[in-house]
Amino acid sequence: MRHQVNHNGLAIEVQGLTKTFGDFVAVNNISFEVPRGAIFGFLGPNGAGKTTTIRMLLGLLIPSSGTANVIGYDVVKESETMRKRIGYMTQKFSLYNDLTVEENLNFYGGVYGVRGQKLQERKKYILKMAGLTGRERELTRNLSGGWKQRLALGVAIIHEPDALFLDEPTAGVDPISRRAFWELIYDLAEGGTTILVTTHYMDEAEHCQELVFIQRGHLVAQGSPEEVKISQMHGDVVEVDCDNAGQTVPLLRDLNIFAEVALYGALIHVVTDKAAEHIPLIKKTLTEHGLNVTAVERIAPSLEDVFISSAREAEKVLGVR
Repeated sequence: MRHQVNHNGLAIEVQGLTKTFGDFVAVNNISFEVPRGAIFGFLGPNGAGKTTTIRMLLGLLIPSSGTANVIGYDVVKESETMRKRIGYMTQKFSLYNDLTVEENLNFYGGVYGVRGQKLQERKKYILKMAGLTGRERELTRNLSGGWKQRLALGVAIIHEPDALFLDEPTAGVDPISRRAFWELIYDLAEGGTTILVTTHYMDEAEHCQELVFIQRGHLVAQGSPEEVKISQMHGDVVEVDCDNAGQTVPLLRDLNIFAEVALYGALIHVVTDKAAEHIPLIKKTLTEHGLNVTAVERIAPSLEDVFISSAREAEKVLGVR
């Protein structure tokens, strides 16, 4: 039976959360809310404060100030009780490689107090969910990255948690396995599980209903992906398709008139507040240097464009690089 979440329908409430280590402020007065059953993205570069925040929400790290409430529990005062009702999965996959698939499920079922008939039911469900039915006796070390990932997810939800924390869960996993993993995440959310996920993959972040960007311990943007694109994109994005991206990037940067020039796969994204004026200039510059230009056009920004733009603006405001 699921724990009663807060009366206002929120699974996670964070108010003024701060964590300092000596003179270093790792997380600086952040506040956000996560509705029950939402897939919530927590995004930021390495060292931004993501893991520190998650550790506070899990009750593993005591905040220096501020409050956090997860599925109706105070993360400081009721951490032990709360942890029985949440799941946690890291990119390192907390599995025992020298145990079989079933032995891992039995072990973690015991850790979470799932036993007897209930354990048998949960194991059957997880094996089917992960596509591991019939492979119960296979050593975990012999599973591919994608299979280990799904087993690790199964371990994290064996006790049917109300909220699930996923810290870079698809790092190092192939694109097909990533897609299959996210289909499982959608199913869990539709069943009422609240999911907070950190990811470096902006295409994954596009699938979150709500998200926040954290930079140097500060929240610099929050809202739905579309809301964040509208509020945080500083300038227009011009996409350049030409025959030598490696040569094109330094040429455009040397003009010193664009807010950003960056590779985007085989293409180039240029951020400017004068797209109409600069598109002809880009074409002229590249043509004069003997480059074959296929297309130069203004496009809707991707979340990755917005993330880079938001981080750049935050550096200006925060006075850091």
